[in-house]
This record gives sequence, structure tokens and C-alpha cells, in this order.
Amino acid sequence: MGNTSSMLTQYDIEEVQQHCSNTFSQQEIVSLYQRFCQLDRNGCGFVPAEEFLSVPEFAVNPLSQRLLRMVEGLNFKEFVAFLSPFSPRAPLQHKIEFIFKVYDSDGNGKVTFNDMLDVLHDLTGQFVSEQQREQVLTCVLEEAGYTKDSLLVLSDFVKIVGNSDLKMEVEVPVD
Repeated sequence: MGNTSSMLTQYDIEEVQQHCSNTFSQQEIVSLYQRFCQLDRNGCGFVPAEEFLSVPEFAVNPLSQRLLRMVEGLNFKEFVAFLSPFSPRAPLQHKIEFIFKVYDSDGNGKVTFNDMLDVLHDLTGQFVSEQQREQVLTCVLEEAGYTKDSLLVLSDFVKIVGNSDLKMEVEVPVD
């Protein structure tokens, strides 16, 4: 599986499927492998983060720079694991954990008010003022029982986001 010029065996497919908690079908894993091989231009078995920018959907994502730090040097198994929260079969907890990692830019396991403001800024750009972002975020936090000074850990994040009808899905074309 390290060398992208090799073909996936049934064992490889099942191993990746198990590693990703069956969020992708075997056909989807084969399609993802083909896409991975396209991104692994030098055939070393790893995809450099900058190659992800060649994927139009990734490049135009307002959070692409935050996501890039999460994808540096992924092998195929890690590539599928990175994409698994976007599967319609991924459990809500898996999706929330992924979102938490996007917000936790320094990887310390805590999300601050400023971390959340930074993400909101990335998402809204110049369409929403800094003051409006602060007001909205303060209101959301207060409704959930937190303040601007709260340091949110994953369990807090689950409490805030867990009751939503969170949609994070990407269609994997199956040839």
C-alpha cells in the first residue's frame, strides 16, 4: 500500500475499511485509491499538502489553509481516515471531532474564543464585520452556558454542536 504503483489487494481494502470504521464501501475505497494515486505525482506513497490545492473543491474551501496543516504527508490509509468524517455513514461524534481539530489550530486540545473567531473570519471573510462575528459567537456560547473566557475541550464542543443536524458529506464517485 505504500507504493502507489501497486494495486490494492482485497486485504488492503478491508484493512483500510476497518481502519476507517466502515465509513466507505469497498468500491469507494478503490475510487479513493485512484484519486490518491493521481495526487501522489511522484509515486512515493505520500501526498504532500500542496497537492491538495490541486483539488478544486479543496482549493476554494475557505478553511483550506487550516485543513492543509492536517493533511501534510498522508499515506493512503491516513488519506482515507482524513476523508472519513465527510462520509454520510460517519457517526456524528466522528464529524464533531474533525471540526474540533479544525478549530484547535495549535493542537493543544482546547479551543478559545479567538480560535473560533478566526474560523468565523475564514468562513465569512469581509461579508460580516468583526463586531458582528463577536456578537454572534458570544450569543452562541452564552446559550450553551459558556463565556468568551471559556476554553472549550472536545466534550464542551460536543455539547454545543452535538444537538445540531450536522451535514458534512462528500460524494465519492464510484466508477
